[in-house]
Amino acid sequence: MNRLIPSRDGPNAPWRACPHGVFSFLGKRKGAGPAAPDERRIMIFFTELQHTDAYDVNGEYLGRLQDLCVDPAHNSLLVSSYLVRTPDKRTLCVAHDQMQSISIRQIQAAVPRDQIRCYSPDEGLLHVKKEVLDQQIIDVNHRKVVRVNDVDFDIQPRNGHTELRVLAVNVGLAAAIRRLLQGLMAKHSLRSFSEMFPSSAIPWEFVNLIESDPSRRVKLRISYDRLAMLHPADIADILEDLSHDEQRAVIEGLDEETAAQALSEIPTHMQAALLESFTREKAADIVEEMAPDEAADVLQEMPPETSAEVLADMGKEEATEVRELLGFEEKTAGALMTTDYIVVGEEATVEGAIAALRSYEGAVESVHSIFLVGPQGTLTGAVPIGRILLAKSDTLLKDLASEQLISVDSQADQKRVVDLFHKYNLLNLPVVDDKSNLLGVVTVDDVLEIVISRE
Repeated sequence: MNRLIPSRDGPNAPWRACPHGVFSFLGKRKGAGPAAPDERRIMIFFTELQHTDAYDVNGEYLGRLQDLCVDPAHNSLLVSSYLVRTPDKRTLCVAHDQMQSISIRQIQAAVPRDQIRCYSPDEGLLHVKKEVLDQQIIDVNHRKVVRVNDVDFDIQPRNGHTELRVLAVNVGLAAAIRRLLQGLMAKHSLRSFSEMFPSSAIPWEFVNLIESDPSRRVKLRISYDRLAMLHPADIADILEDLSHDEQRAVIEGLDEETAAQALSEIPTHMQAALLESFTREKAADIVEEMAPDEAADVLQEMPPETSAEVLADMGKEEATEVRELLGFEEKTAGALMTTDYIVVGEEATVEGAIAALRSYEGAVESVHSIFLVGPQGTLTGAVPIGRILLAKSDTLLKDLASEQLISVDSQADQKRVVDLFHKYNLLNLPVVDDKSNLLGVVTVDDVLEIVISRE
């Protein structure tokens, strides 16, 4: 019988049944002799441990294993305690250093019954059955939300006692079969039968648990650092698979910049619902990190009094930019534009443009051109970034400007904007007032959203 699971010993090493009712891993390098004792590893599933009979060191029956606990504050991999349900409905807590042996047949403590304390609830402990099994988790490695069907553990002898360490969570069909037939078949037979079905295990280090209580997230040391490293669009896909409370928990666990980027990728009504569930200060911090046009869109979706409260908690400069955008009628160029762009005087040189680029604090990926204005703020030209990078530092920008300047009035409807992008293959489109003063820029991603929503 072979089972492939992620392990430091390699993906093709076999597991085999041992006389004591556990499954051991025998690591063996190509061309090497028999595995050394320290290469032996033993793996067991939670479903094989659950309801297993427990005894003390004298062989006195204690009850059945009910749950396993991990103390993330000390060791996020080690099972710190074993909860045993006694025949009289009490719960005993066997500490990890009190555990003598573990197998699929029975578990035995290394101490007598009178040295085992009763369980006291502790929010700092993570319960495998209660809070991992059957729960939705985030598989950071594969960028998706999955449901846990089983948990894999590694059994390790330690100075006269035995420890369990979390290896992975199982989300595949094989684990679901084990759950479904748990107690109906002998454990060895059930494991052999489940091997006939597809298995999918996620290493514990790639698992992000979802905890809605902020204070408990701290106690459990639940971090979304790995999640924050994903592309905002991937985080958005994950958010859309979660409930509202779970979405809120994830957003609260991210820094404001990452949260803003992720929220910008989900529908506006969902953004508004999430932001309304936060404190006004938290919502303001996130909205501040959004592009001005996206911030205006989500505030427009909120009730006026809520929108006003969030604006009041935002920084003065950011709030002013957003208020200006909120003044434009919906579905016009003014409502679509962002005020994040780079503008310099029409007499500036390439050297000045590069300096402006270096000091720009907005989203660099949306900057395709640098705009030129006259003394009164009138738009006079646009220079593609590519031309700037290829020119000498003392070249005047107006000599590099596009031959034909395409712009749109702020009151033009969004159909006009889409038509201009399509006709001239634009990446961005400057928006001007009736005096040709530059007000903002519509970017291609905003136009793409309009086109997709029409379809």
